[in-house]
Amino acid sequence: MKGDYQELVDEISGLLGAPATLEDRDFALVAFGAHDSDDDTAMDPVRTRSILTRRSTPAVRAWFEGFGITRATGPVRIPAAPEAGVFRDRLCLPVRHRNAVLGYVWLLDDEPGPTDEQLKAAMEVAARIGALLAAEARAGSDPSREFGAVLTAGRGWQRDMAVAALHEALGPDAEGLHAVVCVTPWPDDPPSVRTVPSAAALTSVPLPDAGLPALAALVRLRSAEVLAPALTAAERLRSTVGRDATAGISAPRRGLVDLASAWHEAAGAARAAAAESRFGPIAGWPAIGPYRLLTALPAGAAADFAVRTLLTPSHKELAHTAEVFLDCAGQASRTAAELGVHRQTLYYRLSRIQQLTGLDLNDGEDRLLLHMALKTARLRTVRGPAAPAAPPAS
Repeated sequence: MKGDYQELVDEISGLLGAPATLEDRDFALVAFGAHDSDDDTAMDPVRTRSILTRRSTPAVRAWFEGFGITRATGPVRIPAAPEAGVFRDRLCLPVRHRNAVLGYVWLLDDEPGPTDEQLKAAMEVAARIGALLAAEARAGSDPSREFGAVLTAGRGWQRDMAVAALHEALGPDAEGLHAVVCVTPWPDDPPSVRTVPSAAALTSVPLPDAGLPALAALVRLRSAEVLAPALTAAERLRSTVGRDATAGISAPRRGLVDLASAWHEAAGAARAAAAESRFGPIAGWPAIGPYRLLTALPAGAAADFAVRTLLTPSHKELAHTAEVFLDCAGQASRTAAELGVHRQTLYYRLSRIQQLTGLDLNDGEDRLLLHMALKTARLRTVRGPAAPAAPPAS
C-alpha cells in the first residue's frame, strides 16, 4: 500500500515546530514540510537544492553518512560543514523498519532545539514512515504507468489487459474505493505519489483536443460519502501549478473496471470549473449539473447552425445577454438587474437575438437549444481538458 508520506512529514513538522524533509536511503527527496518562516536562512542551500533537484549532492551525502546515520537507531546531530555545502547544523531522524534504515527525516538544528519528549514522538512517526516504505518496497513499483495505460487503452482486450496489470500493481488496494482527480493545465511530469496524500497513482495524460496535458490522480477513499482525500489531493496538486489551474473530481468507484468513465467525469468537471467560476477552482462531477451532458459532446463538433452568427465576436454582448436571460429562467426583471440595463434595452437585445438565430424565446425547446449552445461555446473557449474521445472499438 502506498503511504501518505506527506501527511506524516507534516506531522513531524508540527511536533518539532520546524519544516522537515524526508529522503529515502539513496537521498532522493520523498516529501517536505512547508516553509512558512520569516527567517530566510531557514531555507539553506542544502534544503533548497534537495527540494528543487529532488536529491542531495554526493558531498552532502558523504558528510552526513560520516556520522553513522546508516546505523543509527535514534536522532543524530550533525554540525555544519561549509566546505561540503552544509551551512547549518542538522538533526537527522533515521527512518527504520526492523533492522534496516530506509530513509531519513531532516530538520535544521537550532537552539534550544526539541525536547526529548518531542523527539520521542517524532521518532514514533518516523517508525510509521519506515513501515510504509517497507510495505511499498514489498508491493513493487509505482503503478502510475499502469494507471496511465488504463486511461489511454482502447476498448476490449487492450483495456482488460491494462486493468489486470494495474490490479496486480496495486495489490489489495485494487478492490478498494477510489476517485479520479484531473488537474489542468499540467505542464510538467507527474510528481511522486509519495508527495500527494492518499494518491495511489499519478500520470500525465495527453489531451490533444486541448493542446495541453492534464494530470490524472487515482486517490484512495475510505468512504463514498467522504471525498476529503480527493479534495486534499486536488488542492495540493493544483497549488503546485498555479492559480489558473482547475481540478475535477469523479464520483467514487469501487474496483478498477470503470476507471475510464471516472477519468471522463474528472476531466469534464475540471473543464466545467474553468468555464464557470461559480463552481470554484475544484469541481466535483455531481455538482456541475448540465455540464455533465455538455462535456460528453464531441469536442470537434461545429456549433448548431442557428447560433453560429450569434457566437461571432461582433455579437459577443448579445450572446452574453442571451446566456444571462436563460440563466435567469427567462425573467426579464432579474435579467435586466443582472446586466445593469433598462428593461427596454433588454427587450431590444432579445429581439435582435431572435432575429439572428431564428429561435423563438417563448418556446421551451428553442430556449433549450440556445442555452445548450451557449454553454457548449463557453466550454470550448477553455484551454483545459476536453472530454476524452471514445477509443476505437476492438
